[in-house]
Amino acid sequence: MEQTKRPRRNNKVRKYGVLLFMMLPGLIYLLINNYLPMFGLLIAFKDFNFAKGLLGSEWIGLRNFEYLFKTQDAYIITRNTILYNFTFIILNTIAAVGIAIALNEIRSRIMSRFYQSVLLLPHLISMVIVSYLAFSLFSMDTGFINKTIFPLLGIEEISWYSEAKYWPYILTMISMWKGAGFLCVIYLAAIVGIDQEYYEAAKLDGASKWQQVRSITLPLLSPIIIMMTLLAIGKIFYSDFGLFYQVPLASGALNDTTQVIDTYVYRALMNLGDIGMSSAAGLYQSLVGFVLVLLSNYAVRKFNKDSALF
Repeated sequence: MEQTKRPRRNNKVRKYGVLLFMMLPGLIYLLINNYLPMFGLLIAFKDFNFAKGLLGSEWIGLRNFEYLFKTQDAYIITRNTILYNFTFIILNTIAAVGIAIALNEIRSRIMSRFYQSVLLLPHLISMVIVSYLAFSLFSMDTGFINKTIFPLLGIEEISWYSEAKYWPYILTMISMWKGAGFLCVIYLAAIVGIDQEYYEAAKLDGASKWQQVRSITLPLLSPIIIMMTLLAIGKIFYSDFGLFYQVPLASGALNDTTQVIDTYVYRALMNLGDIGMSSAAGLYQSLVGFVLVLLSNYAVRKFNKDSALF
């Protein structure tokens, strides 16, 4: 029996040897980039001393985590981080699916490629450049809105960088502008892969375009939407640092609406130089994200087992 299994195993290795060899660079990169740095999580439980090194530094238990939970800003940074990311996930998904469906209706291949490139371009622009673009719009002295749009409408100028109430809307619009284009390319690829026979059969039955979208496109696209949403939920405790720090120009007057966990930890790290606290914050974000993915996947699995990640 053992003698028959061994030749089969050797045949499989011979058959898939080239593919296994091609996997090696990716596996090595994954190991070095994603798994080896996990040893750094020990810093979250230590009073890290560069002279003593990672293993020689003193254990201090959960003291590094106290900084996050005992601060008076804990409620604000947690609220802002969750609500912003929750809003971004919903709005970006709706916008991306809508744009993908509209792009699928463009019959000219050249124009379709052109629109995809235009929509994807903001995703490739650095947040530093985006912050300058935002400044050119919202600057009190030279901003396009204050100096061109508002005078035409007879509206008084607004000091955007000192009024916190406007920034939830500004940050949400910038997030959609940057993120929806990338997501829509993924959804468009899924829509293009749908068998055209479904649509032809629907047309023969007299279905309108909206009925085709509602009864064919969206149900067949739902597994991709669920997968992308679950992956986004896993990072709901992570924030786009550039969006919340560079775009508002780190203005202290906007802290109530722009302060999130990442910017708070960065400011604390720059002021205190405590690397243990920043490591604790990273571990906290990872654990909460992992638990949220498990819970979301469990909820999806309850309704539709095939759409769950695992």
